[in-house]
Amino acid sequence: MQYAETLPLRDHEVVLTFDDGPLPHNSDRILEILASQCVKATFFTVGRMARSFPEGVRKLRDAGHSIGSHTQNHPLGFDKFPIERAKPEIDDAIASVTAALGDGGGLAPFFRMPGLRRSGPVEDYLASLGIQTWSADFLADDWRSISASRVYELAMKRLEAKGKGILLLHDIQSRTVAALPRILHEMKARGYRIVHVVPATPQQPNTPTEPPQWQLHPPSETVAISRWPKIPSFVFADAGTLPAPALQDSGWHDGQLVPIAEPFDRTKRRARGVPLPRQAPWPRQSPLLPDGAAIMLPVPAQSVFEIQEKSRAATQDTALFSRHAEQAVPARRQADRLSAISARADASPRAIARKPELANTRQPRGSQSAGRGTRLAARASRNPPGR
Repeated sequence: MQYAETLPLRDHEVVLTFDDGPLPHNSDRILEILASQCVKATFFTVGRMARSFPEGVRKLRDAGHSIGSHTQNHPLGFDKFPIERAKPEIDDAIASVTAALGDGGGLAPFFRMPGLRRSGPVEDYLASLGIQTWSADFLADDWRSISASRVYELAMKRLEAKGKGILLLHDIQSRTVAALPRILHEMKARGYRIVHVVPATPQQPNTPTEPPQWQLHPPSETVAISRWPKIPSFVFADAGTLPAPALQDSGWHDGQLVPIAEPFDRTKRRARGVPLPRQAPWPRQSPLLPDGAAIMLPVPAQSVFEIQEKSRAATQDTALFSRHAEQAVPARRQADRLSAISARADASPRAIARKPELANTRQPRGSQSAGRGTRLAARASRNPPGR
């Protein structure tokens, strides 16, 4: 998963691998299931587990499976270890598994890092020992707290998405023991073939392959694959500045500019058949004035302050009309007051006495004294003296 290369498998070919064992009960059940289906797998054994259960390691060899190493203590931060600390994990695991196998041997030069991490120094050290670093192409998440049916679903779903590859399982998990029979049965039903990987020997040489077969995404004639070119690392021995080219180097008539009869037209130029866009109509930057230069504004013309004769006559007529209107408004108000007073004089004393408030609210402020006099006259007429 973390490498650009994988095993050179054909379509619908699968390699079964198991990590972290052996664990007596579960690992023994895994061996029984594989034997019932005539399937061979590759087991990456933890050195500490091999030292604790050496009989389980020998059972793997006697059943015909491949055995690799998986560090001595399975540290999760193994990829962050310095090489001085990583070497003992590798060497001790190899020694523990070799000791568990005894004189019969059977340890393959296969190694898988915990957590499927990468470490350049570790890979270089393994290569110096002639050990192949393994990874996986898809997982079943059987180390998580999920059901056996979920392990089966993830394994088949991801296998169908890949079409081939290395399946990673764990022989120490009981959920893996429960899901494995169904996984094997479904693989065969769907036409998958399980491949057993073994180290090459003089009696069994390497399988002939081509370099593209080892690639995780090999190039295809029907699918275009484009990748960014790698940026080379340049080392400049001399950082001196190169001389700028002279105009004579361009071969232009002894360095003289050649005048062009027609103005330069950008629309006539084409880049690969596509016309270039027109020059953007952005405003040009005006030249900067020197420091201390005064900004001179144009003097306004005399005609700006002159008023035409017709405009002056219209202004005078408007002012005269405003004065007449102001004088007419007080005269109209005075005539309204006089008519109100004459109307009250003609009214009967009974009407005046019955509606004094209404008369007061309707008449202007200046005629209130006349109203009071009228009420007094009405009372005097209705109550003559001596009665």
